[in-house]
Amino acid sequence: MHELGIVYHIIRDVENVARANGVSRVSSVTLLLGEVSGVVPDLLLDAWRWAADKKPITQGAELVVEPVEAVTHCEACGRDYATVEHGKTCPHCGSGETYLLQGQEVMIKQIETPDKDPADAASASPSDAPDAANPLHIA
Repeated sequence: MHELGIVYHIIRDVENVARANGVSRVSSVTLLLGEVSGVVPDLLLDAWRWAADKKPITQGAELVVEPVEAVTHCEACGRDYATVEHGKTCPHCGSGETYLLQGQEVMIKQIETPDKDPADAASASPSDAPDAANPLHIA
């Protein structure tokens, strides 16, 4: 099950981003997951729950998976089409001169931090940590 290895990489990346931004807890991670990435979403979510709860920074954090449709481009006619439905042969012109535009992604889109406790918010300066209303975005 390579989903567990992927989860370990996601957690490592989350830890690095959190450390760089002075964040000690993460409430959710949003992941872009391509339709033809080869990753099984249910297995990924199970692996996340098991591994995330072992790390203090991600303990209890939710993994939100946003699917990305696979789209292929035909160089012969210049049109795009749904990859899963039609494969490598263009349904518009029959050409095999095609390539995948999107659909293989496994990429962190967003990391959110929990709402601050009112007592913590009163004692912390605005620059101490990102606010929950301003999630950390990965570019």
